[in-house]
Amino acid sequence: MKPVPNSFERKITLRSPRPHVWRALVDAEAFGQWFGVALEGRRFIAGEWTQGQVTYPGYEHVLWNVLVERVEPQQLFSFRWHPYAVNPKIDYSQEPTTLVKFELQDYENGTLLKVSESGFAHIPDVRQKEAYYMDSRGWEEQLSRLEHFLTESERAREREGG
Repeated sequence: MKPVPNSFERKITLRSPRPHVWRALVDAEAFGQWFGVALEGRRFIAGEWTQGQVTYPGYEHVLWNVLVERVEPQQLFSFRWHPYAVNPKIDYSQEPTTLVKFELQDYENGTLLKVSESGFAHIPDVRQKEAYYMDSRGWEEQLSRLEHFLTESERAREREGG
């Protein structure tokens, strides 16, 4: 059986300025809106856990729980979590976590966003392949949701200002 890669990376070019993309990532309430988790009144602070109930259809039973690792303004936001931890009958708390990193760069009238997740080699064998596959595929969808969120936010700003 072929081993699961330890990490993956996804890239997307967003037609939003870096400060707008940054806000959508590190403002917990904005993050929750596009990601599908209730984070009203929450904040992302390096070294602290942030939790919220998932609102994405079919996963409402999941408590989203991340340990914020780094917040480097306009450049890097990262957190640790238990990948694809969706079975309410399993206690994932003793398992290793993976590291999710968001890296931003200015790019042709917008922002290049790189999302990577690493640490799958340490996930228990019984969950490793599914966790890798579901997170890898999931980030593609989430980046599309982020792009839509940013487009709608830009339109709302234009309506308010124009």
